[in-house]
Amino acid sequence: MGDEVSVERARYDFKKAMQDIVDLRGRGTELISVYVPAHKQISDVTSYLRNEYSQSTNIKSKSTRKNVMGAIESIMARLKTFKTVPENGLVLFCGEVAAGGDQTRMVQYVLEPPEPMTVFLYRCDSTFFIEPLTDMLREKKSYGLIVMDRSEASIGLLIGKKVNLIKNFDSQVPRKHRQGGQSAQRFERLIELAAHEFFKKIANNAEEAFLEREDLQGIIVGGPGATKDFFVKEGYLHHELQKKVVDTFDTGYTDEYGLKELVTNAAAALHDMDLMREKDLIQRLLSEIRKQDGGLSAYGEDHVRELLIAGAVDTLLVSEGLDLKRVKLTCNNGHVKEFTTKNPPSKPSCDQCDSPVEDVEEMDLVDHFFELSETVGSKLELISADSEEGEMLIKAFGGVAALLRFQVMM
Repeated sequence: MGDEVSVERARYDFKKAMQDIVDLRGRGTELISVYVPAHKQISDVTSYLRNEYSQSTNIKSKSTRKNVMGAIESIMARLKTFKTVPENGLVLFCGEVAAGGDQTRMVQYVLEPPEPMTVFLYRCDSTFFIEPLTDMLREKKSYGLIVMDRSEASIGLLIGKKVNLIKNFDSQVPRKHRQGGQSAQRFERLIELAAHEFFKKIANNAEEAFLEREDLQGIIVGGPGATKDFFVKEGYLHHELQKKVVDTFDTGYTDEYGLKELVTNAAAALHDMDLMREKDLIQRLLSEIRKQDGGLSAYGEDHVRELLIAGAVDTLLVSEGLDLKRVKLTCNNGHVKEFTTKNPPSKPSCDQCDSPVEDVEEMDLVDHFFELSETVGSKLELISADSEEGEMLIKAFGGVAALLRFQVMM
């Protein structure tokens, strides 16, 4: 479990850092990005940077020259702490970024990417070069979704943990009541012809949406009644897409809600996707909460932290959307205060004795829970903020909840 937690935490920290980096801007072309693949020697990278340092003396702007040289020096100093490049490579960002008004501040990020880097790259620009890393954060797996009956169809994609509606459209299939003057047989043929054309339209839209997706793992088809089974059995889909049909499932709706219903009903077929794991965890939490005594559940940051420390938490559920810091202040007289906030105070003083604070520790709240759960042997599950379950965890439970080993009277 330790290795899984380490990987999950590293991926979270990577995503968090990327969210910070993407908005940073320099006043000139003075932000340095360095990508180092695993096969590259640290000494070779340092030698390359020394050459860039020498060339930077030719920069005309005094402030830009100073900032570029300072950033390169900082990166070289950081590289000295590495004997070898990590197995997935190393990415370093450093430079002076705008901090409001005429102020700037130096930032440095050292990241180990979640996937291997293959090319060495150095770039100096007004923004950090993050394109090679952006694709690493993109969910690679997707499933095609089709919900349909004879009157309506919707096509969507399940990417990672999010259901995306691509298209919803109505059919022109007549209702099954005969028009005046028409024979029953002729009217039936017209209905079947209209249905055939509608099925072809669904298939054409599915081809446009799915055929070129290299990451498509399969296609799930749903809807009320037997129409969905007829559509699949008669082979309306493109032959390459037909091979990817996982199964058909009953749904009560054929709109965007029907797509979400399809994902829920196809849980067994989608068991390997993160979304299904999240659904299961949140459903288990709600099931415990509904019990008369609250069952083996807890929620709220402070309450869950107390139960963690008591060793009562089996699985900790934490939202990736928590943009908060855990702050620990220690004053000159030894008084300690811990609290959670979005914006830590810049010049804090002690609440108890009003003396200056000599030690300030800040940590991302999610990282705080990672460390705490690892200390007490509890499993931490990160819940996406994009899914319905993730939204519920944030809005209803403050982004922190737990499934317990046993109940604790507190």
